[in-house]
Amino acid sequence: MFQRRQFLKAMAGGLMVSVLPNLSWALAPAGYQRLLVLIELKGGNDGLNTVVPYASADYYRLRPGIAIPRDQVLPLDERLGLHPAMTGLRPLWQQQELAVLQGVGYPDPNLSHFRSIEIWETASNSQQYLSEGWLTRLFREQPTPRGFAADGVVLSSQALGPLDGGARAVVLSNPQDFARQAKLAADQGHAGSGALGHILKVEGDIRQAAAELSQAAKPVAAADSPMAAPRPAGAFAQAVATLTDTLSRGVSIAVARITLTGFDTHGNQPPTQARLLGELADGIALLRTQLQQQGRWDDTLVLSYAEFGRRPRENGNRGTDHGTANVHFAAGGRVRGGLYGQSPQLAGVDDGNLPCAIDFRQVYATAIQSWWGKDAHNVLGGRFAPLPILKA
Repeated sequence: MFQRRQFLKAMAGGLMVSVLPNLSWALAPAGYQRLLVLIELKGGNDGLNTVVPYASADYYRLRPGIAIPRDQVLPLDERLGLHPAMTGLRPLWQQQELAVLQGVGYPDPNLSHFRSIEIWETASNSQQYLSEGWLTRLFREQPTPRGFAADGVVLSSQALGPLDGGARAVVLSNPQDFARQAKLAADQGHAGSGALGHILKVEGDIRQAAAELSQAAKPVAAADSPMAAPRPAGAFAQAVATLTDTLSRGVSIAVARITLTGFDTHGNQPPTQARLLGELADGIALLRTQLQQQGRWDDTLVLSYAEFGRRPRENGNRGTDHGTANVHFAAGGRVRGGLYGQSPQLAGVDDGNLPCAIDFRQVYATAIQSWWGKDAHNVLGGRFAPLPILKA
């Protein structure tokens, strides 16, 4: 007899499938036809050098060694601008498809990597411990449609994050890997493995996903393929390309999570962050281009998140230490571009941290309620006002 927390993990070539046995999948409203793409900036990105308060003398006072020179900033307005490596985001800003969310965090913040990311991915209070990801709770209560290949896919990480604890989630290196692993699992099940055979009978989740993602793995003639151009460089761009390859074959999922790792910049931050922010901006630009070609950009919402930000004052190693409130991005064809939240208040700051202006659960409420049209109350454990970042 299966218990709620039991699931199958089949791994090969960086692939894992997680299945929650559920004998009563209900058809969900069409809201899940809109795609949510979560981008995890693992390690805690430094928000002050991402969206730079270049008009603030206090910013340069607090960061004499690592501040972005004013003449290098990509201006958003007369006070704030993007890191110079993020030129890929300028077209989104100019087309008002990029929202900058300032001061995102939560009350009583925790500065441990492990605990803080757990808070973000379970949508818990600071002193509350939950065992399921916030998306897992949502999909259990308000399931994705029966015909979906999976609730979501996870790229560039083996951790399920907000899909942990029972969602129909696939850790995907590429569609070919998934197709091979799912076929192997099905073959073993038919060969007489009692336990595996029983799992494979539960609503055919693995086989359903295999069938759809196997189609995604089949080569397409170059003249017909939206991905005929040379593959992009860098792990993040490759993950974006894998996602758009899969979507281009008509695979239905509600969410994708892509992880970009390396933001724990305690030392020599400038070159590391410049490289990562360049990858982030170029990857989002690639995602936009590919989904525009597929006619899906207007039905895609991109949200970034990280366990925490960094302190306003630089440390003694040309880096930054764990901090609190941070800047994040929302992007998409239906996004109402602009600045939201509260710009960094640095006057009088010495070794302190930045206050929280936007509770991260407001960002999740925006995705659940405003984007998908679902009820967020039970999932988030309370009422959190969605942000006005989406066009009607």
